[in-house]
Amino acid sequence: MSALGLELGLSTLMLGVFVVGVVARDDARRIAGMISAIGVLALAVGSFLLEPAPAAPGDAFVLDGLALFAKQLLLVATFIGILGSLSLTDPAFRRRAPEYYLLLLASLLGMLVLVSARELILLFVAFELMSIPLYVLSGFLKRESVAVEAALKFFLVGTVSSAILAYGLSFVYGAAGTTALAGVARALGAPGPLLLVGMFLVLAGFGFKIAAFPFHMWVPDTYEAASTPFVAWLSVAPKAAGFVAIFRVYLEGVGDRVALWIPIVAGLAAITMTAGNLMALPQRNSKRLLAYSGIAHIGYMLVGLAAVSASGTAMVLFYLVAYVFGNMGAFLIVEAVAQAEGSVHLDALRGLAERAPLLALAMLLSLLSLGGIPFVAGFWAKLYVFWAAAQAGLYGLVLLGAILTVVALFYYLMLARPMYIDAPRRSGPIPVSPPLALAILICTLGVVGVGVYPKPLVELTLRVANALF
Repeated sequence: MSALGLELGLSTLMLGVFVVGVVARDDARRIAGMISAIGVLALAVGSFLLEPAPAAPGDAFVLDGLALFAKQLLLVATFIGILGSLSLTDPAFRRRAPEYYLLLLASLLGMLVLVSARELILLFVAFELMSIPLYVLSGFLKRESVAVEAALKFFLVGTVSSAILAYGLSFVYGAAGTTALAGVARALGAPGPLLLVGMFLVLAGFGFKIAAFPFHMWVPDTYEAASTPFVAWLSVAPKAAGFVAIFRVYLEGVGDRVALWIPIVAGLAAITMTAGNLMALPQRNSKRLLAYSGIAHIGYMLVGLAAVSASGTAMVLFYLVAYVFGNMGAFLIVEAVAQAEGSVHLDALRGLAERAPLLALAMLLSLLSLGGIPFVAGFWAKLYVFWAAAQAGLYGLVLLGAILTVVALFYYLMLARPMYIDAPRRSGPIPVSPPLALAILICTLGVVGVGVYPKPLVELTLRVANALF
């Protein structure tokens, strides 16, 4: 299979979903979701059969170890997100299902291209292909004013970030005289002020994409207003693609001068961890609480990036896997409860252990993973990231991260307490559709499996990261 095999397969799947949307009757359009789920699952399985190819210096598009790892993660996350979306009951989703899944797959295509891009123009185009469908999906429920407002805010912030990114890339091109990352690395051997300003602006543009503080302002409103299965996917997949793009530019593209960015990335990590955790404390809406929690987790991942080492990069990749399963699981359980209770407020979780003990257990495991409690996936993720930072001498950053991890346990307990201590608001079990139950089961198995036996994933991420150094 060629380096573009996954992208070509996904394009074919998109064409099939489009044809279904054109020719099918309204009551048959829901099959677009099944086609999307089966197609993405087939691509995910196929991706695990591929072998990475070494990248030549002049390659603009590569299928190296980093790209293949990221594509496997993105395809798995998208499959989980599509499964969760099959349970959506709003008339807009039944009537316009092909549009929804086509936009989701279009954004995924942008991500797959992005993680393989080693050329600045291709990287920017892939970023836009990833981002534009997300604006539409955020306001998919266009008859609801909150969805439209959130989508507009997301769009405005996203376009500003794209402008900053393009502006920064233009400085980089002007100073380096090339758009190839290998050429940028050579130019940084003797960096001038123009090139440094350009790289700083590019980092700011990436900050918007991964929702680092202070570029996070679109996150809470968008997460609250958009459909929860989409938000579960939005909270992890674009962030994973964004971090891989940062690795490309600031490890491959910067070369030996990467140490120049340690203070900036460390400062960004510190303020992102602090702001995300503190702003999550007063939240009483489950989706907004998980939104601010997600900002804090971006800060923890930036701690690994600040280490600028193979172990730090590997542990960020490990963290992304743990975060996909833990965060998506939590959001999908919120969706299951919301479908039964009609609310995403913390009170909707009251008595969940009595009404749906397995659902409550899955939620508890997801929260334990997000909180970094032994021995689930999130515990190893935080431990390894902090260990890599300590090896790089960033002891203050590690101490701050450890303190804020304790702070985070407070608001995760706010989610867990009503499930096991408070009396339920009503009696009777909580029904969960089979696709949504399967998506939650996959996330729970991922959280437990990686937590119980992390060694294979650690070894895989180290092999991927070592190639960058």
